[in-house]
Amino acid sequence: MSSTLSSSTHERTGTQTKATATTHWFKEPLLHFMLLGGLLFAADHYLVTREDDPHTIIVGAAVDTEARQVFKESRGREPDAKELAALRRVWLDNEVLYREGLALQVDKGDTAIRERVIFKALSVVDANTKLPPVNDKVLREWFEAHRANYDEPARYDFQEAVLAGPSSESHVRALVDNLNSGASGEAEAGLRVFKGRPKPNLDQSYGPDFAKELELAGSNAWHAIKTKDGWHAVRLTAIAPPKPAVFEAVRPVVLQAWTDATMAEQRSAAVASLARKYKIKFEEAGK
Repeated sequence: MSSTLSSSTHERTGTQTKATATTHWFKEPLLHFMLLGGLLFAADHYLVTREDDPHTIIVGAAVDTEARQVFKESRGREPDAKELAALRRVWLDNEVLYREGLALQVDKGDTAIRERVIFKALSVVDANTKLPPVNDKVLREWFEAHRANYDEPARYDFQEAVLAGPSSESHVRALVDNLNSGASGEAEAGLRVFKGRPKPNLDQSYGPDFAKELELAGSNAWHAIKTKDGWHAVRLTAIAPPKPAVFEAVRPVVLQAWTDATMAEQRSAAVASLARKYKIKFEEAGK
């Protein structure tokens, strides 16, 4: 091994990373069958072919089972209770749209392809929705309420020394001591160099306290910092402060975001209104 740190790996984030909850796309019915096509699963056949009452929709255990499977395949983990409830809502919205599409006979010539029937029914819903008037006052209020989406976050330049062996607190602190003293025992580590990493990205990668710990640690010296996945030897080199967005500069983007969100709200309300025509029954959730 060399007596110096191994070759560096440079990582640059060119665009702002947004910290998002997991609910944004759940609220957009138009994207339900596009993003969650896997939810149009065999359970649909089971539920749709029940002919005891065409005005009753049964959300059975099979819905939860398939929802969990699809979510895990796409996200790498099980959905929590809130996410599972949102996935049920996705399925239910699609089921309502499917039945409304059949009632409107939009399946004619489509050989009952479920996704297309849903899309056609949703197109009918969209045709009956209209955006309210919008002006700069409305857009400015939207901008201020969603400012985090437009402000430039603080960005961090830092280095990380990665141990080839164990990375327990004691090993990392010993490495930090060697690095700060200029001793030659740091050959066990490799150097990673990060430039312009936005704070939301650090929150996601290292945990919500990492950026604050970096700032408290100060620049140029190496420090041992505990993150969500263990201890890291890091050295801060620079911080670019956050930059508040100027409404006039981002107005076109704000207008598009407001339009999309307002249409989504109206679409969701219209589908919810259609759902009142049906009796919704929930069977015991799948485990």
